[in-house]
Amino acid sequence: MSDAGEHCCTASTEARQSHHSDKIKSNLATRLNRIEGQIRGLKGLIEKDTYCDDVLNQIAAVQSALTSVGRILLEGHMRSCVVERIQAGDREVVDELMITMNKLMK
Repeated sequence: MSDAGEHCCTASTEARQSHHSDKIKSNLATRLNRIEGQIRGLKGLIEKDTYCDDVLNQIAAVQSALTSVGRILLEGHMRSCVVERIQAGDREVVDELMITMNKLMK
């Protein structure tokens, strides 16, 4: 996912937006649909009184999948939005990025 041309972020006075290629959107949507199914599966495991360790392992799998989605988005953000804003003289983006990365690393 390191093709910077697949991501494009714009910051207008009204709202900040990210515009991803159809390929990236499809990849992320597929991953999120899979995660959504895993979450429904977790709910079913709880309802069936599945052994706790098995449920916890499934939770770890969901967390890993979400982390993967976050990494894809973060890489695109850094390669496009952050670079563009720094090149435009906007140093505030670094503080914003640090706050976001701290949240992701919790």
